[in-house]
Amino acid sequence: MLIERIKQHFRDSASTKLTALEELATPIAAAVDAIFVALANGGKVLICGNGGSAADAQHFAAELVGRFEQERPALPAIALTTDSSILTAIGNDYSFAKIFARQVSGLGRPGDILIAISTSGNSENVLAAIESAHEQEMLVIALTGKGGGRIKEVLLDTDLHLCAPSERTARIQEIHSLTVHCLCDGIDAMLLGDE
Repeated sequence: MLIERIKQHFRDSASTKLTALEELATPIAAAVDAIFVALANGGKVLICGNGGSAADAQHFAAELVGRFEQERPALPAIALTTDSSILTAIGNDYSFAKIFARQVSGLGRPGDILIAISTSGNSENVLAAIESAHEQEMLVIALTGKGGGRIKEVLLDTDLHLCAPSERTARIQEIHSLTVHCLCDGIDAMLLGDE
């Protein structure tokens, strides 16, 4: 029974990824273009999310500042999930809902990009970060699932929405991780040439 459950996870993951391939290839390519333009013009990437999405934010920032698969100069990216003093000060002095928005207000500038990650599309602190990014005249790239939730409703026409085609958190997180790798690979290809 356990082996069959494991095999079913692999089947479900593969099926979801094949569906996502058709739905997300074009918007992911647009996101690569947008991030490349921002970086080429001196902008930076701010990334936020909760739980597993916080891990995705840190993963993405690490791949940009460090490297993905090829040697290249470090790229400016900040995971807004990592500074415990900032997170606890803002959470204590304002509210947990403001932990990302306050950082976006302090660090974000026009031409920067906010990567907003929420599997449900309903995370209050991610929604507040998107609002703050819009106030800073930043482009938002949202990674969601479950139809996009409330995030879908607050995005501007100029923003990009990468919505994983699933209702299951595990499948959504798998698509988000693959999307991060696609973004990193695309950015590297634009910077270094397509090998």
